[in-house]
Amino acid sequence: MTTRPARVMVWDGAIRLVHWLMVALVPLLWWTAEEGHMDWHKSFGLTMFGLVLFRLIWGLIGTWTARFAPMVRRIGSLNLYIKSLRSRNTGATFGHSPLAVLSVFALLLVLTAQVTTGLFSVDIDGLESGPLAVLISFETGRQFAAVHELNFNLLLALIGLHITAIAIYSFVLKDRLVEPMVTGHRSRADFPTSDLPENRLRWLPVIAAAALALACVIGISNFG
Repeated sequence: MTTRPARVMVWDGAIRLVHWLMVALVPLLWWTAEEGHMDWHKSFGLTMFGLVLFRLIWGLIGTWTARFAPMVRRIGSLNLYIKSLRSRNTGATFGHSPLAVLSVFALLLVLTAQVTTGLFSVDIDGLESGPLAVLISFETGRQFAAVHELNFNLLLALIGLHITAIAIYSFVLKDRLVEPMVTGHRSRADFPTSDLPENRLRWLPVIAAAALALACVIGISNFG
């Protein structure tokens, strides 16, 4: 008889590392832009671009809880999940809940827009610009810069909602979400079913996704 492990991996090491690096980079990007440290801002921005690109690739070839396809299927149970929230009878979700799926997609969409517009942005004096701004006119670069600034406010709003939701889950629903994003694991007893998806981390996809993201970052950084 095989004994099941007491804990199961929910979030692989790659997705956890990317998550916390993004958390650290957002305030650094804001501070460097506000203080005019544009060389650092560009470096941090390219790093964020690489992380976002890795996450998008990992959503296609990564572990089960990282992939987009299972997340999309969960949206279909959104109404049932909201009803369970009202009764405070949600239980733990293996991976993202239907509401969390919407949050993840919204954050990734806004982050993608943020790093993309940053690549093409030009400042009002034309002295500072993204590495791909040479491909467009000054006027278009200024438009990208305006969207870049406006989109950051949207990103802050989504981050605020995300933090609020985590607080509600932690203190109202008694479902600790931060710890698994640190350790990667949860107790198997948290899940009502024993039939959990296979979620093992494989190194070849990690290396391939990281190599592709790094190659794109290096290519863009050397473009200008």
